[in-house]
Amino acid sequence: MADTYDLVILGSGPGGYVAAIRASQLGLKVAIVERERLGGICLNWGCIPTKALLRTSEIYHYMQNAESYGLKADNVGFDLAKVVDRSRKVAGQLNAGVKGLMKKNKVTVVEGVGTVTAKGKLSVKQGDKTVELEAKNIIVATGARARDLPFAKADGKTIWTYRHAMVPTEMPTKLLVIGSGAIGVEFASFYNDMGANVTIVEMLPRILPVEDEEVSAFMDKALTKQGIKLLTGTGLEGLAPSGSGVTAKIKHKDGKVVEETFSHAIVAIGIVPNTENIGLEALGVETDRGHIKTDGYGRTNVDGIWAIGDVTGAPWLAHKASHEGIIAVEKIAGGSPHQMDKANIPGCTYSRPQVASVGMTEAKAKEAGYELKVGKFPFIGNGKAIALGEAEGFVKTVFDAKTGELLGAHMVGAEVTELIQGYVVARQLETTEAELMETVFAHPTLSEMMHESVLGAYGRSIHY
Repeated sequence: MADTYDLVILGSGPGGYVAAIRASQLGLKVAIVERERLGGICLNWGCIPTKALLRTSEIYHYMQNAESYGLKADNVGFDLAKVVDRSRKVAGQLNAGVKGLMKKNKVTVVEGVGTVTAKGKLSVKQGDKTVELEAKNIIVATGARARDLPFAKADGKTIWTYRHAMVPTEMPTKLLVIGSGAIGVEFASFYNDMGANVTIVEMLPRILPVEDEEVSAFMDKALTKQGIKLLTGTGLEGLAPSGSGVTAKIKHKDGKVVEETFSHAIVAIGIVPNTENIGLEALGVETDRGHIKTDGYGRTNVDGIWAIGDVTGAPWLAHKASHEGIIAVEKIAGGSPHQMDKANIPGCTYSRPQVASVGMTEAKAKEAGYELKVGKFPFIGNGKAIALGEAEGFVKTVFDAKTGELLGAHMVGAEVTELIQGYVVARQLETTEAELMETVFAHPTLSEMMHESVLGAYGRSIHY
């Protein structure tokens, strides 16, 4: 006989487990099905462990440049196994935390491979055993996986996906990173700071192509200055293991194809949604290039079937998945949540320097027909940035000249992934330039640059 719940969630990533907690808070009897580890890719193999690695490379960079702070650090080195072990322990600690949250919120965790067999019914395979579940509502939160090159599947030896790149058994000497989105740039930054010779190949004309063009241009110069070789407008026509490394056929802008050998390659060309073999086709759930189509509340075209997170499409971000989960659950419970507004979802890249943004780029705002006021303030004009020894970067704000609406904000530099939330809150509250100008920012802080950028858009910047 099937176990019956108000809600069953398939997948326990940042969308699934957050949805489960909120459902429990609203009084629903909820179960969550997970085939691997609670917390999903983000917690175990993505957001969190990569930040642990990046923190290590950041500290290593500072140790190597201790003299600029009046310090001495001789014979600086690292133990790769311990670097990886720290990252895995961070992920393990948070995995245990999610287990505790499930128990605290009385969420039933069902381990195994789940399949939706009919509306309101799931079958969970646990080795030789099968568990049947029933629920009025099912949320699909199965996430996504790394996309392989069609001509070169990752082997974990010399051709890596992000999962392999997080647990290296050897340090690359000459690394090829294929793709310059957030994942590609973060790994390029980590391995470059740890001493590898890094090349990034990007098909599009600029790196970090979803960011504002000025941010991309700044990052191009910053990463090049750090020694990373950037090949934009460049294709990859072949990639194959060769001896103890990998040989790439790189098609340059002039059409010339050049073969080059690397010790390792990281494939960071996007993701594939995990929608296969979970029963969606038989139910007639609509998809678009594999991603489940939903409305602003997470509803699919099939009554009682909902979907959240990476499986529903861009932006592929943990915080987007979590918020979608809360919206869906509140709607299921009979509430009246606001629909998801993707324009207010911040994007962050945790490289060195960091990149963060929310809303429209200047180019997108112009395309949309807005008359603009644009402000920009450099890190070099900020006392805290200079004191930190982090005087490279800028903050850029884009306003509707007619209404004062903050259309977008774009940052590059130290700790901007923490600063961006100020602008996210401003957009959520529909703040105009007037309120932002009247806000008092603490001194000395990096956040003062946010104020100065707003002032600059209206010709009132004080320190630049």
